[in-house]
Amino acid sequence: MDEAAISDIFAAFRPVRCRRMFGGIGIYADGVMFALAAGERIYLKTDPAFAFDLKERGAEPFVHETQGRRVTFSYWSLPDAALDDAEAAAELAARALRLALIAAAGNPRRMMPTRARSRRD
Repeated sequence: MDEAAISDIFAAFRPVRCRRMFGGIGIYADGVMFALAAGERIYLKTDPAFAFDLKERGAEPFVHETQGRRVTFSYWSLPDAALDDAEAAAELAARALRLALIAAAGNPRRMMPTRARSRRD
């Protein structure tokens, strides 16, 4: 999935920034990563309750294999139905962003660095 497709999916939500990372793409809003794209799927930041809701909609957890071990992260796939429904994608993205902001508040290093602005405008 490319950055243009990701931006289209979240157009009803708000503008997002994409940043390449570890063979995938981190998806940011309000300075925090609330989702990631790996392969052809988008995964949203979750907590146990949100993960349960996404599972009920047919979503799957993000699992990475490293050194022969499977590691499951707190990201679940964006349900297929939301890929074609901008309002549903926006609702789910907003929920993931709230969780990402809560997590970032507890760990300020999770915030995306901002570029210094010039005094000349």
